[in-house]
Amino acid sequence: MSSDATQAKKIPGYGMLRETGNLFALGLDIIRGLFQRPFQLREFIQQSWFIASVTILPTALVAIPFGAVISLQFGSLARQLGAQSYTGAGSVLATVQQASPLVTALLVAGAGGSAVCADIGARTIREEIDAMEVLGVSAVQRLIVPRALAMMLIALLLNGMVSVIGVLGGYFFNVILQGGTPGAYLASFSALAQLPDLWVGEIKALIFGFIAAVVAAYRGLHPSGGPKGVGDAVNQSVVITFLLLFVVNFVITLIYLQIVPGKLD
Repeated sequence: MSSDATQAKKIPGYGMLRETGNLFALGLDIIRGLFQRPFQLREFIQQSWFIASVTILPTALVAIPFGAVISLQFGSLARQLGAQSYTGAGSVLATVQQASPLVTALLVAGAGGSAVCADIGARTIREEIDAMEVLGVSAVQRLIVPRALAMMLIALLLNGMVSVIGVLGGYFFNVILQGGTPGAYLASFSALAQLPDLWVGEIKALIFGFIAAVVAAYRGLHPSGGPKGVGDAVNQSVVITFLLLFVVNFVITLIYLQIVPGKLD
């Protein structure tokens, strides 16, 4: 090892910077692998079905209380401020723009991402990844790209499902439990909501699915300590993904609010 490399390791935060760079490089490799042939269609279908099977029910069950909590909280606040007519718009926009992508991403990362990380990690400690590289087969293009595409697709579809369930749940709790007016709920939503609000939620879900796939694959490719290291890698991938999702969500929301004006602006 050169003296420069030895000195670099002594710099505070060097390990974190190296891990961040490697994670970013893997993300670029996955993007490049999307355009390489042959495309692993069978692997993509199998992974899509698996991720959907482990995430649909938990996501649907989580979406109902999320929509209810948002509707009840916003409805209570709107009554205190004398703005009951905007309850529908506020709760629906909060659900579509913020709650739905985050709920989807957390479930996809927690269920699908952990499974992907465990699978890749098990292959790594069994030296299957090294064997593929020796044979000239790209592990990224063969294994990781189909899983990344599957997580992005399922995140996109689940986000739509969560939005619908959350909006319907918010409508039910606002109208039935809080005595809201159905007409006012729908009218305020149509008055303030716009198509970009839906698009930004879908874009968030797509990006979140990609981030979850990259982190899960990276931790799976770099376990330590045998089988126990795979378990540690799974836990680390979920935690890292959650942290990144909240940061990226903040950045996307900030950019969106600066670029897309409100309907009443």
